Amino acid sequence: MKLAIELGAVSPPRNSPISGGAPSNLEMTTEWVQHAERLGVAMAFSAEAWWSDAATPLAYLADKTHKIQLATGIMQTCARTPAMTAMTALTLHDLSGGRFTLGLGASGPQVVEGLHGVPYAKPLTRLRETVEICRMIFDGERVNYQGKVFQLPIPGGEGKALRVAHEPCEIPIYLATLGPRSLEFTGAAADGWLGTSFSPNQPDAHLSFIRDGAEKNGRKASDLDLCVSVKVEIGEDVAGIIARRKQGVAFNLGGMGSETTNFYNDAFRRAGYEDEAREVQALWLDGKREEAARQVPDEMVTEFQAVGTREMVAERLRIYRDAGVTTLKLGLDSAPMGPERFELLENIVDLTGSLS
Repeated sequence: MKLAIELGAVSPPRNSPISGGAPSNLEMTTEWVQHAERLGVAMAFSAEAWWSDAATPLAYLADKTHKIQLATGIMQTCARTPAMTAMTALTLHDLSGGRFTLGLGASGPQVVEGLHGVPYAKPLTRLRETVEICRMIFDGERVNYQGKVFQLPIPGGEGKALRVAHEPCEIPIYLATLGPRSLEFTGAAADGWLGTSFSPNQPDAHLSFIRDGAEKNGRKASDLDLCVSVKVEIGEDVAGIIARRKQGVAFNLGGMGSETTNFYNDAFRRAGYEDEAREVQALWLDGKREEAARQVPDEMVTEFQAVGTREMVAERLRIYRDAGVTTLKLGLDSAPMGPERFELLENIVDLTGSLS
């Protein structure tokens, strides 16, 4: 089982003219990725939400690293055209010497409509067509595509079908999906899955749909890199760790989407927490956030994360592996960026290396 890390937000270098001399985490982020590379970590993911785009930090890190795979986790399909997505991917492929992985996702209506001003319409169709157009460009084809969301060139206009001036190349495409239909599409078309809200105790809440999609298209789920996000915290105060993490679970259940569209909440419900997920969401949306966190059962932390003593975390990592997860994307927010997080990563590398 491989390991991956997340970058976090990036700010200008210390004493940079644009930073006003304020301390920055850019140097620390670079050291973080370089440290992970030395430890043999396979991938580093750059996120894209409402602080930084996913691509630019990787362009910087391409020059600072040598072996680690650099990936977007994720590029939002609503925020750029498929052609720009593909051209950005090709640029990062070149800058990194072929070490780039394109992670894509549809995001959700709050970000798409609230930040980008794009209607959250046909998100799966947009994702599918983006993948198909990107693959056409990667293959060196002339882009002539007539879909439900994208028409290239626009019918009746002055545009013509163009070919991007780049040699054909292979760039892996990973998809961040949670809903059943989008999971099926992942199994059918992607090189990897970026999974969240995943419990290895109930893997079929996600993986059954990926298997179905793969099998319908002559593939196997093992053809994909099943890359799952997992928060890890090691410590002796197990009850305290669980209590601290309930706020984050409540946020996912209530704050990561609207009352009608929350893919994280849906995933927890499919894993057997129907009533609990709905109750926490209702409290959160009613503004009762502390009460919402208190309503999160311990199992909604312990079954979806790897927390507790060193022995408990080792056992959880083994369960993730046995459930079919091939890459763990580590969420290490329990330790501040710096020596503590470096040490936590070292402990996890040691634990995964010793799994029987």
